[in-house]
Amino acid sequence: METMEQQRRRPRRSFSDEYKAEVVELCRTSGKSISEVSHDLGLTVSAVRRWVAQADVDGGRRLGMTTDEHEELVQLRKENRVLREERDILKRATAFFAKETR
Repeated sequence: METMEQQRRRPRRSFSDEYKAEVVELCRTSGKSISEVSHDLGLTVSAVRRWVAQADVDGGRRLGMTTDEHEELVQLRKENRVLREERDILKRATAFFAKETR
């Protein structure tokens, strides 16, 4: 049995970078508020506000982590996790073989 919150929850949608850029441009040039643009397009205000803020960061108009920096951070964290796992495996193997040679 679903709760009221689960029934009201909208399925998660994803949008292309091009679409987000168009929405941001519409917010900047239409003379309408973010709230009006989001309502007209059937989007949440918080999503559009986030897209506009990220576009400002990417464009150098606002401080923060750019999209490219975020992607690099995600890739480096993944690589770091793999390297830690490999290091731990080598530590265990070294300990195992050290016991075997005694």
